[in-house]
Amino acid sequence: MNHSLTIKVDALASCVADSQRISHLTDKTARLSVPKLAKKLVLKQHFAPVQPDLQRVESRIKQQADFFDPGIHGYIEYATETSGKRIRPALVLLASHATGGCKEEHIDLAVIIELIHLASLVHDDVLDNAQIRRAKPTSNSKWGTELSVLLGDCLFAHALKLCTHFDDNQICRQIADAANEVCAGEILQTQRRFDLKLPVSDYLRMIAMKTGALFRVSTELSAYLNGLPSAGVEAYRIYGDSIGIAYQIYDDCLDLFGSEDGSGKTLGTDLKKGKLTLPMLHMLQQLGGSEMEKVSESILHGDDSGRDELRRRIVDMGGHTYSVRKAQDYLEKAARILDGVPQNGFVETLKTFALGFARELEVLKS
Repeated sequence: MNHSLTIKVDALASCVADSQRISHLTDKTARLSVPKLAKKLVLKQHFAPVQPDLQRVESRIKQQADFFDPGIHGYIEYATETSGKRIRPALVLLASHATGGCKEEHIDLAVIIELIHLASLVHDDVLDNAQIRRAKPTSNSKWGTELSVLLGDCLFAHALKLCTHFDDNQICRQIADAANEVCAGEILQTQRRFDLKLPVSDYLRMIAMKTGALFRVSTELSAYLNGLPSAGVEAYRIYGDSIGIAYQIYDDCLDLFGSEDGSGKTLGTDLKKGKLTLPMLHMLQQLGGSEMEKVSESILHGDDSGRDELRRRIVDMGGHTYSVRKAQDYLEKAARILDGVPQNGFVETLKTFALGFARELEVLKS
């Protein structure tokens, strides 16, 4: 090889190497531009004041499998034995102590609401074809769609049967209404899949139904059981509703930006299924013309690479920051509403829970 050719070959090799380095740095920068919620929420620390009551609830939930036919005992046991956060039962118990004390009816209420929640998770995993939930295989991945749908139905029916133990029919009606809202919210969200013109107001209404409803009755009915005046009951209703909406916004951000190892469940299903959540809606509202067509194509027919690009665009256009701020607004609203009720240590814990949750969401902004 002559000297001139050697110089050209060396120069070409240098250019290729530089190009590879630039490509690597660009890819790395692109990956870093998407926030990753690898950290789990540390919410259980706020539940310490009601830990003995929570243990009673946990024991009662696991006992529910004994009320089913022996042939399905194992399925019910699998669905109820979980390492979940038990946020809804904890809010029932905190609100009960905040409004006068925890009665046996509050334990019943906590068990019923958690069973309805577990039933909804079984059905959610069928809809999303999720393989992992709380670091375990989902019922759907273990036993298939048909059995899982029926398993969720059994849990719903059993929870509503337990409602009949309350002397006050108003409690049973409100729990049944909440269960109805959970299902209706899921139907509406499924109906509006791939709707690129979905208003944020409609999204918030749907998540207030599918998630806010159970949070709402957790705190509202706790206050009602302790005979609070209607203004106090309404304050606890708003508190639970606000916490629930904020939690669903967080969960939607988790689905886009989270880590499956950190969350213990299958993620990325919203984009694949065409569920347009708040970060995506914020981005879509800023697009028009050819940009909207390109994004629409990625949503309708995109692969993993296209969905990664969508995540980067959401971040670049402020979607994740906007969504976190929206969730924090609801959490701050929850804390403020309790300023108007009689104060005690448990009310303070409920406020601290809301504001602590808001602070933890800051990780999504990094």
